[in-house]
Amino acid sequence: MPKIIVQGKIIECEKGANLRQVLLKNNIDLYNGKAKYINCLGIGTCGTCAVEIEGEINPPNWKDKTRLSLPPHKLERNLRLACQTEVLGDITVSKYDKFWGQGGTKIW
Repeated sequence: MPKIIVQGKIIECEKGANLRQVLLKNNIDLYNGKAKYINCLGIGTCGTCAVEIEGEINPPNWKDKTRLSLPPHKLERNLRLACQTEVLGDITVSKYDKFWGQGGTKIW
């Protein structure tokens, strides 16, 4: 089973599990500020679940590429939408500040 290292915790999940669902199920506060209440609920359109991931995940799909190419995001940041990410192996997840997680300060 893949392991997710996040906020100093280690969470195990099934291979292919959706990262957003696993994080929320394990009480990881994925959203910054009011994005907790104002988000697309995982359909890949808002960009508020953007995270930095190190490890084995699926390649970005068209929703990931499209949303993260639009402001305030930039593709060169190498962020991923948690809602569009499948966990395929052990990963480490980091979140940045600002509403969409596009800031320059790592918060976890």
